[in-house]
Amino acid sequence: MVAQALVLFVVPALLAVAAGWDLARYTIPNAFSLVLIAAFVLFALLAGMSPAQAGWHGLAGAIGLGAGFALFALGHIGGGDAKLFAAIALWLGFDNLIEFALIASLFGGALALMLISLRRLPLPAALAGRSWLARLHDRQAGIPYGVALAAGALVVLPHTELFRLAFA
Repeated sequence: MVAQALVLFVVPALLAVAAGWDLARYTIPNAFSLVLIAAFVLFALLAGMSPAQAGWHGLAGAIGLGAGFALFALGHIGGGDAKLFAAIALWLGFDNLIEFALIASLFGGALALMLISLRRLPLPAALAGRSWLARLHDRQAGIPYGVALAAGALVVLPHTELFRLAFA
């Protein structure tokens, strides 16, 4: 029952809060990724994952961290985004990693196009006093990619073997 709660409530809630945090502050604190990792370890124990299965998920997370930091080094995403990507990769494993990366990329592209379009319009005076909206509206600001990562993970997670394992 705890394994089910982790995939139904805890992970989606952590992803939603991380996305909101990134949207409002353009950062993703390490705590979100660390709690996702700890939740995975707990899930693996409770759901009866074999050490080999958990190891493959761990390898997917490590490769996700490497890919995320390569994108960070190239200036495409922030460090928090790289760590969040790795934590999500840990949860999804290799079976769903490419699907997740593709869907997150599509969400990221849509988010970028939307923000670029909105940044061409003046920010209404009633909203200009909100610092997070002003930062989001700033043409020099980046894209809060944690939003796209969380959205991609939320789309893919219910279709994973891991999700089915929670209800076995």
